[in-house]
Amino acid sequence: MPLFRLFLKLLPWLLIGTVGFYIWANFKDFTFFGKTDDKPEVIVNHNTILTTVEELGRMELVRYNFKDVVEYEKNASRWVPNSKVVLIVAGEAVGCVDFTKMRPEDIRFQGDTLVQVSLPDPEICYYKIDHSKTKVFSKEYTYFQDADLVQESYRYAEKNVEQAALNSGILQQTKVNAEKVLKPILEEITGRKVVLVPQRTIQNPQAAPKR
Repeated sequence: MPLFRLFLKLLPWLLIGTVGFYIWANFKDFTFFGKTDDKPEVIVNHNTILTTVEELGRMELVRYNFKDVVEYEKNASRWVPNSKVVLIVAGEAVGCVDFTKMRPEDIRFQGDTLVQVSLPDPEICYYKIDHSKTKVFSKEYTYFQDADLVQESYRYAEKNVEQAALNSGILQQTKVNAEKVLKPILEEITGRKVVLVPQRTIQNPQAAPKR
């Protein structure tokens, strides 16, 4: 009997201990106010591989920004209306001079006060569409070819940016800006008056046609 009475006295404490252990085991990751801020460990491994090294020698001298509405229409069949995509396009073209094309003979010192520098022809470094500012305004009769037609219209619009830049005189403006930017720098470096002239290119004579 004494053992039975001792068991009855200890039973509530055993129950409390069991419940407490259960609560701790299931809610140990939680604090009084919510889940703990412990974050799982993240391990990131990098395997970066250098693929190419390009020599850059272009000086960007002018940027032209364009806004355009492009209607791209494609003839699908004579039996159905033409497919049509309308884009609101934002693009840019950059004019530059490529100094990697210069040769030692392109720099000529004349006396003690003058240096002549022959610059390569200005060119368009790149042209592109700003996709973040370009959107599809409308699509008509695409016949479940929406993605293909939109891609085609984007390519057309991007090519049009290049032509628009050429028509707007980007090459001439690049040449003018080269005078403004390069002359003061070169004169400061050399301490002489600098004259910029177009680079002379020697073309191979064409063979006479055979008789």
